[in-house]
Amino acid sequence: QVQLVESGGGLVQAGGSLRLSCAASGRAFSSYKMGWFRQAPGKEREFVAAIRWTGLTYYSDSVKGRFTISRENAKNTVYLQMNSLIPEDTAVYYCAADTDDGDAYSSKDYDYWGQGTQVTVSS
Repeated sequence: QVQLVESGGGLVQAGGSLRLSCAASGRAFSSYKMGWFRQAPGKEREFVAAIRWTGLTYYSDSVKGRFTISRENAKNTVYLQMNSLIPEDTAVYYCAADTDDGDAYSSKDYDYWGQGTQVTVSS
């Protein structure tokens, strides 16, 4: 069982930055694929970014160039640095872990999820 706890969400003005953190339990964290997803009110959950155990990263087109995913295996933590935020980034952001290193973009390939953290970007 893997537990994920997100932090770092909040209210920020457009153009600002936030850094989300996700702390994971488990001794095999360094082998997990980790992802960030988000869900805005009335919309389906969507892929944001992912990072494999190799360090290979993936981004959605909507955040590419603005967001950066990284991981610190010594701390069992994955980060999402969000810059140049826009109101359309407003959503609950979820951290997810995949123990089988499957598809990066599909939420179905992730085994464990955090409770989510709210990000609100004001115009």
